[in-house]
Amino acid sequence: MSESGTSGSGRGPQRGGAGSGSQRNAQGRERNRGPQRGFTENAPSQRTRRADPARLVAFEVLRAVSSEDAYANLVLPARIRHHGLDKRDAGFATELSYGALRSQGTYDAILARCVDRPLVELDPAILDALRIGVHQLVAMRVPAHAALDQTVGLARAVIGAGPSALINAVLRKVSAHNLEEWLELLLSDESDETKKAAIRYAHPEWIVRALRQSLVAHGRPVSDISDLLEADNAAPVVNLVALPGLGSLDEALDGGATPGELVEGSALSSGGDLGRLASVREGTTRVQDVGSQLVARALATVDLGTGGSGVAGTGNDVIDTEKSGERWLDLCAGPGGKAALLAALARQQGATLLANEPAPHRAKLVRQALAAVPHEVWHVRTGDGREVGTEMAESFDRVLVDAPCTGLGALRRRPESRWRRTPKDLTDLGPLQRELLKSALDAVKPGGVVAYVTCSPHPAETTVVVSDVLRKRDDLELLDAGAALDAVSLTGHLEAGHEFTAQLWPHVHRTDAMFLALIHKKA
Repeated sequence: MSESGTSGSGRGPQRGGAGSGSQRNAQGRERNRGPQRGFTENAPSQRTRRADPARLVAFEVLRAVSSEDAYANLVLPARIRHHGLDKRDAGFATELSYGALRSQGTYDAILARCVDRPLVELDPAILDALRIGVHQLVAMRVPAHAALDQTVGLARAVIGAGPSALINAVLRKVSAHNLEEWLELLLSDESDETKKAAIRYAHPEWIVRALRQSLVAHGRPVSDISDLLEADNAAPVVNLVALPGLGSLDEALDGGATPGELVEGSALSSGGDLGRLASVREGTTRVQDVGSQLVARALATVDLGTGGSGVAGTGNDVIDTEKSGERWLDLCAGPGGKAALLAALARQQGATLLANEPAPHRAKLVRQALAAVPHEVWHVRTGDGREVGTEMAESFDRVLVDAPCTGLGALRRRPESRWRRTPKDLTDLGPLQRELLKSALDAVKPGGVVAYVTCSPHPAETTVVVSDVLRKRDDLELLDAGAALDAVSLTGHLEAGHEFTAQLWPHVHRTDAMFLALIHKKA
């Protein structure tokens, strides 16, 4: 929940439940509660005619996502800089953008009750403005009169006077109820639990079903589903990692960050512009989800000398002579976050890393991410990862396959992705995931290990892929991925393992839902 930090936008306590003065019409629907809610009595033509900068940023982000298939996390910083927002207004614009995108399904269900035509018949720009207005009215500590006035002013400035009148009328209807009252109305005649969860927690129905299935497949109770969906809607804390032996968190900690509780060398950011930190600009401290840190460290430290049954630790600056000379491979390296951490770990252990990325522009990002690590440790290959197993058969001791996936485990970080993904994506990605894993297994040496990783918990992208590939070969075995994660975690008991694979969860571990399987090729 956020307050508006913009001039003239108003400030006030969060609106509560139903108040006095409620009126219902003949159909039993509650009418607008009138002037006591503090609305301005001005006609639309007398309302604000300008676009408040923070709300304009949010509107521009929603338009880019809607019309250009842009990613909010890439568009938002650029728009904030373009409009010169200060920290307070930037926070408001961020909450408004991400909140409106994340809860789009629920807000559209509310709007469908307030608009006299199907939403698909509305101009997309009008619909985006309405979503921004709804989020302010039902989920932010913005007084109703300010939400109405500022959203109508935005519409007048960037869409036109005619649409602003429609937006004013619709948002006044929305403001008749708070969020819980709207949910009660929307769910009152619904008996299907999946549909109810989809509306309450703003997830497509197919994703609700998929996440229920995922919980069961990885040994969690299906009763976790509400907590998981709620965690998807919580704004994630920014995680930092100091590249081992190269970076330091001192600057971040001095600036208000707090030490991470799950993995060595991590911290939780206090917010603000991380680019102000010299260590971040230099690349020795990076933004990286702690789940990604854990799976990279698990691969780097699993003990191959005992058939993968143990985990070997190393000091921060001491080369592990047992691993000296090892060759490591990151098969799907773009944009380079895990590759940078693996390269730093490889440097400590006397190993080298080949980072493979098929797309040239993403390979450039990988080189930029690796620049903080001495160049003699790493090399970047631009090419199809499916060809590596043939071209460099049995050449690597440790291989990471961070496979392309639906990203269902990172919905909290990508607010628009839940509305873009479809079940067809699972079908389309399956063959590629299997081909990449097969290539990695061909590329790893006998006695080596492959880490198959996805930021999705869906069994079609995780356990089923691993089982299908292992079923066709007799020279492979699963290592205990849960034990490997425990060995590199500060807690030592993540309880992420299930039947030799491991699954992290946002509602349990406060990480992205990263899946890990460690596959050992028998010597």
